[in-house]
Amino acid sequence: MSDKKSDVSLEDIVSLCKRRGFVYPGSEIYGGEAGLYDYGPYGVELLNNIKRSWWRRNVHLRDDIVGIDSAMFKHPRVWEASGHVGGFSDPLAECKECNNRIRVDKELAVIGVTADEKMTEAELQKLFDENKDKLKCPNCGKKNFGPVRAFNLLVKSNLGDFTGDDERPVYLPGEACQGIYLNFKNVVDTTRMKIPFGIAQIGKAFRNEISPRNFLFRTREMEQADTQYFVRPNENKEKYEEVKKDRWDWYVSDLGISESKLRWSQHDNLVFYAADAWDIEYDYPSLGFDEVEGIHDRTDYDLTQHTEFSETDLHYRDPQTNEKYIPWVLETSMGMGRIFMAVVSDAYTVEELEDGSSRTVLKLKPELAPVRYAVFPLLKNKPELVEKAREVYKKLSENYVCEFDDNGNIGKRYRRQDEIGTPECIVIDFDTLVDDTVTIRDRDTTKQKRVNISELV
Repeated sequence: MSDKKSDVSLEDIVSLCKRRGFVYPGSEIYGGEAGLYDYGPYGVELLNNIKRSWWRRNVHLRDDIVGIDSAMFKHPRVWEASGHVGGFSDPLAECKECNNRIRVDKELAVIGVTADEKMTEAELQKLFDENKDKLKCPNCGKKNFGPVRAFNLLVKSNLGDFTGDDERPVYLPGEACQGIYLNFKNVVDTTRMKIPFGIAQIGKAFRNEISPRNFLFRTREMEQADTQYFVRPNENKEKYEEVKKDRWDWYVSDLGISESKLRWSQHDNLVFYAADAWDIEYDYPSLGFDEVEGIHDRTDYDLTQHTEFSETDLHYRDPQTNEKYIPWVLETSMGMGRIFMAVVSDAYTVEELEDGSSRTVLKLKPELAPVRYAVFPLLKNKPELVEKAREVYKKLSENYVCEFDDNGNIGKRYRRQDEIGTPECIVIDFDTLVDDTVTIRDRDTTKQKRVNISELV
């Protein structure tokens, strides 16, 4: 057998995810809704396994990090303090011919012009005007644009206001991490955690993306896994390098992603409060290298902002020295959709078989696979085989996610399980009824061996 991975496209990944029940377009029966997706039966299992792996690495195996789950709705002032109300926006221009909106910074980047994220609206307008002749509307091809305007990405809601006239607007979370800062004092007061320590959370975030694209890579609803690690002021550098190393190791060791498909990318233009910022990037099919996770040294900005806006003292008092200070924050933040795409893309393999045919197989780590064991009766019309297979399936299901499959010939059943990444298939045949042995077929090598049922359990 020979592998072919270099020819895999984003369309291949999208097709597999839909065909095999990993990911469906959101509201598909109504024509779909851009930037929204639903995880199907196998997708939700894979996603949950990735979450469990992340939580185990960042919480269960650490005595210096605890987890929380904060409410999605938060006091409106939270988003003022975080800078989302005033600065969380995309620069857009509208085509006067077809009313299509474009991301000005993205369209400029296509023609090789860099728009600094620190630019004011007026500066960006000037840059846009200087390059208008090179820009075409991707929808209609015309060059007739209106002015550049900032479009806030926060999604408004009407929590507790049924008239729409509430003077205090509320928002769905623009990012999941704010709940960690809001509960910093609670964690210090109610646990035995002492600095340095961290808080972890997996939570939803929502963004008014004007141009969601590239499948799960840029969506309007997402799930983020964040850690905020609190350290003493100016004691950030060594710990920051430790955090970076640990995050890289998770991708390679725990998820099994090829190191050749990963790289580090340092931010050139840091926001004013940051000391350093790096991204882990993955080489996505058709997209190339792009961010899957950010690791940021945010100094004391976040807790300082919330101290000011909430008028609650978030200083930490060292129990040994009695010193009082605002801790610095080392942040890790990853999008679950993006890591889901990376895991599937990295595992996606097309193999040329010796007989000239090919098979598509997801070579996922067994701990991540949506189904750990698939159990087959050799023939579906033999009640004794089906009954024995059901018995084995039931027993294994006490400890693993298993699937019972008696539809079609054995070869077709193997191919289905290959495409969803099932590590091992178990076949119950007539010999099983005699000696309690079964045939186990390995996903990656396709080799088979006989083992006793007691060994499986």
